[in-house]
Amino acid sequence: MTSGSSDTPGEDVPLPRVLCDTAALAALDEASAGALWRLAEPGRQLDANVVRIPPGRGVDTHREPDLDVLLLVLAGHGTLTAPDGPHPLPAGALTWLPHGSTRSLTAGPEGLTYLTVHRRRPGMRIQRGNPAARPQ
Repeated sequence: MTSGSSDTPGEDVPLPRVLCDTAALAALDEASAGALWRLAEPGRQLDANVVRIPPGRGVDTHREPDLDVLLLVLAGHGTLTAPDGPHPLPAGALTWLPHGSTRSLTAGPEGLTYLTVHRRRPGMRIQRGNPAARPQ
């Protein structure tokens, strides 16, 4: 152990933790839809979600201007549609969605359950306006 560091539990040292059972989430009945789980640990640098899209439904075409996203298909299958065409998303597919990319998702007949992970967005802050910039 080096000087100034501690690996002793109980001294406010962050500890690894099992957060959820994604297989159990993916096995939920087909009526479950939307975010089934969200990373909510205090002090985190990441955001993560487990999302279920019901059979035949989808996420409309959108563009994420600021964040790269990793998408891991946990169960079911679907299609990622991008400007270069459709890409199949079978269970186990790990996909990088770079910031600035345009995409949509469509679930197959079994639905689509996936994990997304990306850098945490900073919270919204209210700032004082610049008085010199106010219209007269």
